[in-house]
Amino acid sequence: MKRQKSFATTAQNALYLVATPIGNLEEMTPRAIEILKTADVIAAEDTRNTLRLLTHFGIHTKMIAHHRHNEQASTQGILKLLEEGKTIALVSDAGYPLISDPGQVLSEQVLAAGYPIIPVSGANAMLNALVASGLPTQPFLFYGFLKPQEREQIRELEQLKDYPMTLIFYEAPHRLTQTLHQLRNVLGERRICLARELTKYHEEFIRGTISEVIEVSDTCKGEIVLVVEGAKKEDVISIDPATLYAKIEHYVEEGISHKEAIKRVAKEYGLAKNDVYRQYHAYH
Repeated sequence: MKRQKSFATTAQNALYLVATPIGNLEEMTPRAIEILKTADVIAAEDTRNTLRLLTHFGIHTKMIAHHRHNEQASTQGILKLLEEGKTIALVSDAGYPLISDPGQVLSEQVLAAGYPIIPVSGANAMLNALVASGLPTQPFLFYGFLKPQEREQIRELEQLKDYPMTLIFYEAPHRLTQTLHQLRNVLGERRICLARELTKYHEEFIRGTISEVIEVSDTCKGEIVLVVEGAKKEDVISIDPATLYAKIEHYVEEGISHKEAIKRVAKEYGLAKNDVYRQYHAYH
């Protein structure tokens, strides 16, 4: 076990995770500005984007690149800087580092090496969308981006469809309509809030059913957060394992393979194929 008292820690040998504005620069906190000014090095997802932020606030701290394509090599360089007694501030293009942004590999290795990680609060698109969605805020599950491939997307949503908590996704505008159709196909008709361009001039919230939002999805541009109603108790299908087992065995006796029988039963009962597979073998 390790205990970290962030404000009792020395200013050296620390990694700060600094949240930056997701659109409106007025949401940059005084503490975040001070940390970026006093850090020895800023590790940025995109140094060009971060330079515009630093210029706006008169910050002249040295920058290095830390993004998905150089994450391993950059992590080793940052560990060396920490070993030398340097203070590092990690920023992504906008919002909180690690939340659908680089930083997970770095944070794990920094902690493993015994250095403190200190969060510096700020804007986060997920939370902004959730609290303004009109949907229950507790409990919620933040999923981030679904896989772009249709088959993978369906598999992910099948695993989530019975969850009773509010679901939150990020999505790109060019995939929005496809994703909304998959949400309706797999989860069924639910209440949803589409939040886009948060904190920016064109900030917009579209609240309604998935079908209603699909009607206007082609007009939605910019960075998008989808907040989706969780499954209601009456929507969660519960089938006796003995019934599933008997049904699958019936199809097998008719000459269908176990794999095809499980697939057919899953479709009949509206269940995920993997769930039927697990229940069948557990009962068997």
